[in-house]
Amino acid sequence: MLSEGGCGVPSLMEALEARRAEVLGQAERLREQIAGLSEELSRAEERLARLQIARETVEEVLAAPSSPVPDTDAAGGGAGEVAVALVKAEAELDVTVMSQEYREIIALFATSGAAMRCKEVCRHLGLGIEPRHVEGMRSKLKRLVERGILAEPSSGLFKVDGRKQGW
Repeated sequence: MLSEGGCGVPSLMEALEARRAEVLGQAERLREQIAGLSEELSRAEERLARLQIARETVEEVLAAPSSPVPDTDAAGGGAGEVAVALVKAEAELDVTVMSQEYREIIALFATSGAAMRCKEVCRHLGLGIEPRHVEGMRSKLKRLVERGILAEPSSGLFKVDGRKQGW
């Protein structure tokens, strides 16, 4: 029932435009939800990748030959103990210990079994021995002491230690 002069057509067009605007708004809200879920998915995939890397590192350490490591008794632990710490860090989702930098440090201590100072660790890992590198390494080593993976038997000297891990 259109009224004279096509008055009904503009109201139909207004209704269509209102419906169009409503659907556009709904589409925009759905795009925002998809973007948010995509970001959340990316973060979850990143965490999974880090966990996989940690698992592979632990498998590498555990698969290392079981020949005696020099100074293992003096160091208070070895590859097996460090592997236990990595497994525990993975279970607790400790991303600090599972990061590439920390895994390299842990692997160095696990394979050498020796007590080392910050400069020595920097040299072994191919870093510079400038104060900024040494202080950065000291900070990382102190974090590993806090987590019970390393011990600091005397000021500035670090070695493998699993007492806090129950070794």
